[in-house]
Amino acid sequence: MATPPQASPGAPNTDKKSPMTPAPPTISPGAPRFTPPNLQQDQIASPSIKNPTMLSPENGVKTGSPVPHLSTPPGPPVFTSPVRPAAVPFRTSPATPQPVAFSSGSSLPTSSPPHFPNGSAELQQQLPGAMEESMPAGESPCVLFSAHKLLKHKKLANVPSLGFGVLVSPGRETSTGPQVIHRDPHRCHNCGAYSNLYSNILIGSGQWQCVICWNLNGSEGEYIASSKEELRNFPELSSPLVDFIQTGNKRPSFVPVTDSRTSAPVVLVIDECLDEAHLQHLQSSLHAFVDSVPPTTRIGIILYGSTVSVYDFTEESIASADVIPGGTSPTQETLKGLIYGTGIYLSPMHASKEVAHLIFSSLRPYKLNVPEVSRDRCLGTAVEVAMAIIQGPSVDMSRGVVKRPGGNSRIIVCAGGPNTYGPGSVPHSYTHPNYPHREKTAIKWMERLGREAHQHNIVVDILCAGTCPVRVPVLQPLANASGGVLVLHDDFGEAFGVNLQRASARAASSHGLLEIRCSDDILVTQVVGPGEEANIDTHETFKNDMAVSIQMLSVEETQCFSISMQNKHDIKSDYVFFQFAIQYSNVYQADISRVITIRLPTVDSVSAYLQSVQDEVAAVIIAKRTLLQAKSYSDAIDMQTTIDERVKDIASKFGSQVPKSKLYRFPKEISLLPELLFHLRRGPLLGSIVGHEDERSVLRNLFLNASFELSLRMIAPRCLMHREGGTFEELPAYDLAMQSDTAVVLDHGTDVFIWLGAELAADEGRSAAALAACRTLAEELTELRFPAPRILAFKEGSSQARYFVSRLIPANKDPPYEQEARFPQLRTLTIEQRTKLKSSFIHFDDPSFCEWIRGLKAVPPEPI
Repeated sequence: MATPPQASPGAPNTDKKSPMTPAPPTISPGAPRFTPPNLQQDQIASPSIKNPTMLSPENGVKTGSPVPHLSTPPGPPVFTSPVRPAAVPFRTSPATPQPVAFSSGSSLPTSSPPHFPNGSAELQQQLPGAMEESMPAGESPCVLFSAHKLLKHKKLANVPSLGFGVLVSPGRETSTGPQVIHRDPHRCHNCGAYSNLYSNILIGSGQWQCVICWNLNGSEGEYIASSKEELRNFPELSSPLVDFIQTGNKRPSFVPVTDSRTSAPVVLVIDECLDEAHLQHLQSSLHAFVDSVPPTTRIGIILYGSTVSVYDFTEESIASADVIPGGTSPTQETLKGLIYGTGIYLSPMHASKEVAHLIFSSLRPYKLNVPEVSRDRCLGTAVEVAMAIIQGPSVDMSRGVVKRPGGNSRIIVCAGGPNTYGPGSVPHSYTHPNYPHREKTAIKWMERLGREAHQHNIVVDILCAGTCPVRVPVLQPLANASGGVLVLHDDFGEAFGVNLQRASARAASSHGLLEIRCSDDILVTQVVGPGEEANIDTHETFKNDMAVSIQMLSVEETQCFSISMQNKHDIKSDYVFFQFAIQYSNVYQADISRVITIRLPTVDSVSAYLQSVQDEVAAVIIAKRTLLQAKSYSDAIDMQTTIDERVKDIASKFGSQVPKSKLYRFPKEISLLPELLFHLRRGPLLGSIVGHEDERSVLRNLFLNASFELSLRMIAPRCLMHREGGTFEELPAYDLAMQSDTAVVLDHGTDVFIWLGAELAADEGRSAAALAACRTLAEELTELRFPAPRILAFKEGSSQARYFVSRLIPANKDPPYEQEARFPQLRTLTIEQRTKLKSSFIHFDDPSFCEWIRGLKAVPPEPI
C-alpha cells in the first residue's frame, strides 16, 4: 500500500524528543487501555465437593480428600501503589517445560502378555516386558483420562452421553521433572511409535516389540542385556514419561550467542486514547511491570492512536519515538527505514529500565472531545509494526547465520477500545450501513495477521480494560490464530497489572507438534484445544503411521487438549495402550520430544468401569465438547437442553430403574458428575449470569484452551467458609452457605468472590480479621493462575452480592432431610440459626439440583 503523504517515502517520520521529565512526547495523545491475561495451574489438591475439609491459609491449604485431585491455581498478590510485581512461577531450567511426576494414588495391574496378531506363543515367552512388576502406579498429571479402565463391549463403551477421553497438557511442569535422554529415541519402523516401559524386549538380540502395532524392531544392539534388570538403566524403559533432548550445539548451523540476544522479546502495544482515570491505573500497572521484568528480557514499547509511535532506546536518559501513519499497513520502504536505521527498538531491560519509566510517566490523557468508542485506534497497523521490529533485519538476510530467539516472542496489546482506523478496523457504530461486511472483512484480516505472527513464532496477547466495547469478535481471531489469549478487565488496575506481568512471564516454546497413537482398538474422534490439524506425511519414514497429529499454536504450561475417543470394535485384549508424543523447541533452542505412554486395563463389568470414572475429568471433557458448539447465546441455550438430555441418557443407560416406576436411579459410582454438569448449565459459560455476549465469548475461548484445574473451577465454583482462628472449611457450593455470622470465599476460576454475612459485618473487629483472612486465601488460591481473576468483596444484601448468589446452587427450598444429606454442615447449627437462615432467603424460580434431576425422570444420586 502507498504511504500517506505525511510520511516520508524512504523512512518514517521521526520526532526526537528532549528529556521527558517535564514535557510529554509529541506523538498522538492518549494512553494504553488493555492488559494481557495469564493462566496458570495451582498445585493445591481439591477435595470432592461432598467432603468438607479444614483449610489453613497460614500453613497452606490442606485437604482431607481420600483421592488426590488437582484444583485451582494460586492467586494475585495484593497491589500497593505502584502495583507490586507478581512472582514469576516459571523455572529457568533448560528443560522447560517439565513433565509432571506420576502419582501413586491408583496402581495399574502388573503387565500380562499382550495378544499378538500372529499368535506366536513362543515369541511371547521370549519377550519379557522391560518393566513388569515394578511399573509405576497411576498416570501423569500431564495426561488425565476420564476413566482408568475401558469397557470391552463397544456398544456400552461408546455411549455418547458419558463417552471416554483424555486431557493432555503438553507443556505442564512437575516438581520432580522428567527422565531426560540426550540421544535419539528408538522408534517403530512400521508405525512411528516410541519404545517404552511396556515394550517387550528380546534381551539376546536387543529387539523390541511395539505396543501399538506389535512390529518387531531393532535397537542397533543398544537393548542387548544379560538380564531384565539391566534394561531398567534405560529411562524410556523404566519411566512412563521421558524427554529426548537435542541441544543446539549438535546442529551443524548452530552458533552460540549470549542469552540477551536469544531471549524472546516482549513488545508492549499500548492504546493512547485513554481518559485520565484509566490512564492513571494503566501507568501504575506499567511501572510495576517494568520493575518485575527480568534484566535480560528485551522489551519494546509502541503506542497507537491515529498513528503508530515506536520508541527508540538509543540513549539512556532521553526517549524518542519514530511516528508512522496508521491509516494503512506500513510499506516495505517504511519498515526498512525503521529497521535499518540507527534506532534501537528492542533493548534489554537492564539497559532501558529508566527510559521505560520515563516513557510511561510521560503518557497524557486523550484531549479531544470525542466519545471513547469513536476515537481513531490503528491497532492492526501497530501489531504489524511490532511484528516487523521483532523479526528485525534477519528477514531480509540472504547469507550468514540468522540468530533466532528461543521460544516464542510476545506482543502484549493493552487496549481500551475497538480498532476503528486502518487495516482490520470496523466502523465506530453498529448502525453503520456497511457494518456487517466491514466486520467480516476485519475478522478475516485479523485472522490472517494472527497466522502470520504464528509463522514467525510470535504470540499476540490482547488485554482489554474499561467500559468501552472492544468488538471482541474482531480481536479474538488475532489472539487465537497466534496462540495468544484475549482477556477483558473492568479497569487497568490490580487484575490488569497482574495479568500484564504473568502474560510476559509465560514460558512459551515454539514449533509444537502433538502426536497421538493408540492401540488399534481405539479411534480418536475429536480434539479440542489450542491447535489445528497438522498435514504431515511421515509415510516415507514409517510405512503405517496412523498417528493423529496436531500443530500446536504455542506450547505453554497453562494449555490443555481435550481428546475424545471410541472403541472401534469389541476389545479382546486385557490392556490398551496410549502414547502421546510432543515435539517442540524450548526457550533455550533445544529440540525436545516428550513421550508419555499409558496402559489402561479393559473390563467386562459396567460397575468396575463406572468405579474407575474420574467425575471431574469426565465433566471437563464433556464441557469442552459442549462449549465448542455454543458459539452464540442461542447456541448456549440449546446446549443447556443437551446437558439435560445427556444426564437423562446416562441414568437410563448406566443406572437402574426404580421398581414400579419410570424413574431411573443415577449410578452411585459417578454421583458427582451430574452436580458438576448442573453447575455448567447454570454458570457463566452456558447460563445467563454474564451480562454481555462479548464476555461470554471471551470466557468460552479461554475455557476451550484452559488447563484442567482452571477448566474445572470455571465449571463448578469452590466454596470455603471462614472459621474462627483463620481456618477454612470447604463446603458444597450451595446457597445454604450464606450464613449471616460467617464469611465465605467462592472461587469460580476467572472470578473470586468474598461474601461477608450481615451479622459478621456489623462487628468491625471480627469483620476486618475475616476479610483479611479471606483475601489472603483468595490470593494463595490464584497465585499462579492466568489470567488472574478479579477478586470482589461485598456484604450480604449489597447489590454486588447478586454475583455471588447466582453462582450457588439454590437448595433452600429442598426438604430438610435432603439439605442435611447434601450440606452436612447444617447439622452443626442450632434451631434458632437454621430458622434465621431459612428466613433470609428470597424466593426465586430457579430449581434446586434435586428438583432438576427429578425433572429429568431420574432419582438424585446419593451424596458421597
